[in-house]
Amino acid sequence: MHNVRLSPELQAAVLAQRGRAHIFDKLDMRRTAHVIVDLQNGFMEPGAPVEVPVAREIVGAVNSISTAVRERGGQNIFLRMTIDEGSQASWSNWFAYMHSGATRLRLAEAFARDSHYWRLWPQLEVTGTDIAIEKTRFGAFVPGASRLHEVLQDRGIDTLIITGTLTNCCCESTARDAMQMNYKIIFVADANAALTDAAHNATLDNMLMLFADVMTTQEVLAAVRRAGD
Repeated sequence: MHNVRLSPELQAAVLAQRGRAHIFDKLDMRRTAHVIVDLQNGFMEPGAPVEVPVAREIVGAVNSISTAVRERGGQNIFLRMTIDEGSQASWSNWFAYMHSGATRLRLAEAFARDSHYWRLWPQLEVTGTDIAIEKTRFGAFVPGASRLHEVLQDRGIDTLIITGTLTNCCCESTARDAMQMNYKIIFVADANAALTDAAHNATLDNMLMLFADVMTTQEVLAAVRRAGD
């Protein structure tokens, strides 16, 4: 697991600004979704194209949040990074300049719809009430990247609990945009995974300072279980 460390100076400043440590700890589960970002074989499996070893270690925490959300009437939504001809054309600069020809081809093949690496990690607990949504950018709220915003709006959801990988890429990108679209964001400190502790903690500080209520899994579970009591 990551060695989670939030800046004490930042925590003090945020507490002074907001007046309390947690601002979204009173949940209406009918308006809450747990968004699980990109926990697919291509990020999880040993030797996978974008292996994030710590991501395997957060699955227990993610499953526990999913179970609690499900039991309390919230919605679990599993995002899947997807690369197709359309995304390669409309996001051509990322594919052309950020990769060699070989790595570009490997990514495109790995995250093609219905490929092995595109599929959700089998140790995730997914039920028939959960929703799976494809996304074609790091952030799910980029115009045209996914149908996440429409799905949330149709269900009257205004609060998102964010878990998944990579902390500092798809999770952070999705959370930043969501907050600016007026969603309340809970970013789970020990249920997101990056490639290094430094990258993970830098995102947590960014989330805490400007975009989200940063909670541990246990704090999220307590908030979910209190909802409706």
